[in-house]
Amino acid sequence: MSVVESEVVFTWAGFRRGARQSVPLIAGMLPFGIVTGITGLSQGLSLAEITLMSAVVYAGASQLVALAVWTHPPDLIAVTFAAFVVNLRLALMGPVLAPWFHKFKGWRVWLSLFVMVDHNWALSVREINAGYRDAAYLLGGGTVLFVAWVAATALGAVLGAQLHLPPGHPLFFAALGAFVAVLAQMWRGMGDLLPWAVAAVVAVMVAQILPGTFWYIVAGAIAGSIVGGVRDHRRRLVS
Repeated sequence: MSVVESEVVFTWAGFRRGARQSVPLIAGMLPFGIVTGITGLSQGLSLAEITLMSAVVYAGASQLVALAVWTHPPDLIAVTFAAFVVNLRLALMGPVLAPWFHKFKGWRVWLSLFVMVDHNWALSVREINAGYRDAAYLLGGGTVLFVAWVAATALGAVLGAQLHLPPGHPLFFAALGAFVAVLAQMWRGMGDLLPWAVAAVVAVMVAQILPGTFWYIVAGAIAGSIVGGVRDHRRRLVS
């Protein structure tokens, strides 16, 4: 029976399976969460505020970007939009899970998508391709990772209060370092050089023109996307 034809279910067994298989991923998440907690503390957030931010936002990359543009008092529109831009990739990731969630509505879908991050999404895609049909797998893995993330950022805030790291400490390079690591995995060859270079140049220019704002993220993303789209369109015409 094909993956598409088999019946999709949402069971406690699937939840437990997803939770169990996501536990090893916590080891890689903990350092990232601790750094995020320390960064939040350095921006003036309290332990309670950092913990609440992690629970509500639940996205390490967007949290670090939001903290990078944090001001006193915070510009909530700027912070929210910066996080939104970084999380736009989730809009492309979600539809990949349609073979599991096309038949469900309500809390099963929304709660599962709330706890969806790159880690349990990748595991879920693997399970879908293998023919596994219990959609609760995503929720189980996401719940384990959610608890681990909130706990790690809270731990980071506690450690940050003891370390008293000065501004400019190498640890605060974490946000940029995280994105460099993500980009390294996305590199597909020299064909990506032009859109990436355009995005980088535009982002640097906008950062110089509008210092202290988040618009360089948006400008770089849009410029790179346009160049990449034009490149792909020309390739399709040639082929």
